[in-house]
Amino acid sequence: MSADAAVPPGHRALTDRQRLAWLRLIRSENVGPITFRELVNHTGSAEAALDALPELSRRGGKRRIRIHPLEDAEAEIEALHRLGGHFRALGEYGYPPLLRQVDGAPPLIAVRGADAPLADPAAIAIVGARNASLAGQKIAGEIAAHLSDAGYRVISGLARGIDTAAHRASLAGGTVAVLAGGVDILYPPQNRQLLEDLLAAGGALVSEMPLGWKPRARDFPRRNRLISGISLATVLIEAARASGSLHTARFAAEQNREVFVVPGSPLDPRSEGGNKLIRDGATLVGSGADVIESLGPHHHGDPFLPIDIEEPSRDAPRQPLTVDDGTRAALLSALGSTPVDVDEVIRFTGLDTRAVHVVLLELELAGRLERHRGNTVSLIDSRYS
Repeated sequence: MSADAAVPPGHRALTDRQRLAWLRLIRSENVGPITFRELVNHTGSAEAALDALPELSRRGGKRRIRIHPLEDAEAEIEALHRLGGHFRALGEYGYPPLLRQVDGAPPLIAVRGADAPLADPAAIAIVGARNASLAGQKIAGEIAAHLSDAGYRVISGLARGIDTAAHRASLAGGTVAVLAGGVDILYPPQNRQLLEDLLAAGGALVSEMPLGWKPRARDFPRRNRLISGISLATVLIEAARASGSLHTARFAAEQNREVFVVPGSPLDPRSEGGNKLIRDGATLVGSGADVIESLGPHHHGDPFLPIDIEEPSRDAPRQPLTVDDGTRAALLSALGSTPVDVDEVIRFTGLDTRAVHVVLLELELAGRLERHRGNTVSLIDSRYS
């Protein structure tokens, strides 16, 4: 959807120039999703945030910060276009509406394929073992087909085993694959035909990682958090005690989403993790009908909550806030290596809310502060100069 097209209610539309600035900002050093949001809301736009990065990081104690080059961002956008893909910003049509509700949702995602599957809030993840049994793959396919026929979008990770069975059985319904690497990097390579079939059938491929990014082990939990964040619920089929699929289920629970588990034999190690989740309170299911019945009417609430990144609705950028050294010193003395809630810090110190957020930005951009889930932060480096 171009910026000139009619914008559906509850959505935003970036211009090409704004999208370029968003990409440069999220690819810049020490800028994660939460920092991105803080920077844009503090300065008024991604372009203004890019201009402010050197001074903010200098005030935090870092002399030079790497800002993503304009030519690199332009090249990435062009390369994605050559693949038939595009970027979708948080709040735009084609950005998963339920993902907007997740703490630290990526500002931009790369998409290959259709926007419609990602724009549909009626999405259910199916995940499980890569070395799945034939019985596990069969039931994954049956559940995926049933959900797809009932109008749900099936979300998975394009891995071997359960993921492959779920995608293959739900092609006709526009299934969505979430990758741990760039959308131009197929992993595993054996699923190339499945990928081509998925795109040809009107599905979508999505990732928050840069083009050319080869997935590492530590990238898969991040991918799994997107899978659960896009979805109303997660269905787990065969997961060993240390399975990565358990991360997806845990993320789903943290995101206040439903977790369903297909039970397995207590003699099969591939079912150990899933069976434990059932003992811990996950809902036992054996079919797609069980999943639909347990969900009831689409109880995802309003998927189009207010967008908490203000661009492009703001008419004029804010004036930069000047923070004195006394404020910085008071905030630094209240922080430490143990994570603390930002709102508690503000109450404890009595400092101006915006001033606190500006100093936190300075420290994070300088690499001296780490953000954690739940609006908590901790210091990496407590020196003050």
